[in-house]
Amino acid sequence: MRILQFGATGQVSQAMIAAAPGRAALSVLSRAQVDLVDTAAVEAAIAGADCDLVLNCAAFTLVDRAEAEPEAARAANALAPAAMARACAARGLPLVHLSTDCVFDGTLDRPYREDDAPHPLSVYGATKLDGESAVLAWEKGVVLRISWVFSRFGRNFVRTMLQLGRSRDELRVVADQYGCPTDAAALADFILGAAARWVSAAPGDPAFGLFHFTNAGATSRHDLAAAALARDPLTRATLSPIAKRDFPEPAARPLNGALDNGRVSAVFGWQAEPWASAVARAADEIIAEGLDA
Repeated sequence: MRILQFGATGQVSQAMIAAAPGRAALSVLSRAQVDLVDTAAVEAAIAGADCDLVLNCAAFTLVDRAEAEPEAARAANALAPAAMARACAARGLPLVHLSTDCVFDGTLDRPYREDDAPHPLSVYGATKLDGESAVLAWEKGVVLRISWVFSRFGRNFVRTMLQLGRSRDELRVVADQYGCPTDAAALADFILGAAARWVSAAPGDPAFGLFHFTNAGATSRHDLAAAALARDPLTRATLSPIAKRDFPEPAARPLNGALDNGRVSAVFGWQAEPWASAVARAADEIIAEGLDA
């Protein structure tokens, strides 16, 4: 299995790099090698690649900054995936693309399903939705919506909470915003396991299309922080719940970003691990490797 991956430094990118040996030949393109803004370069990279499948882990993920830089967000999140889809269609290659819970407005009182109407509240969410549409226009396109990604790699909420837990006496964390954490390592494992099906499947196979991929169960930011801090004997901070309205941010985010992952289970037989045990393991890994790693 030969996979061409856009993105080298993000959590999922690094999880793929760690998990691929022995399972796939992974060719990784960093932003320095192919700038997503240059759609001609993106298409040329795919046209000349020796690969069976293309995976797009690259994106403009600075949600608040996107409000001030909408064109940069659009270039990376919408135009680049569209270029990838065109190039993959020209070669008949499956394209797997990562998206976000931020395509929803968070007003439902249950986890969102793939057939629920999107309504993004931010520039980031709107540009990611446009990218989804471009990828899904290709009959071998796959969109995996993920949320609240955590891992032992890079910066993420779990690592930040562990760092602040050692440096502050009190942490005030939003308790009325809900989502489903996503373990980057589990996502990489799933992609590598599903790759053979995507490569061999004919157009119209249910393996193509839109899927929600998260760990099992929803939680609040506050309870996610508590689960991480509980793993660190050196934490000194007490945790206090606050309302989202008391933590304003430039970009609006869904209060309920929980994603129903039943479709990925039905189509692929994937059994999602409960978020709490996955977070505990990742927190242990972060602590063992050093919080500033």
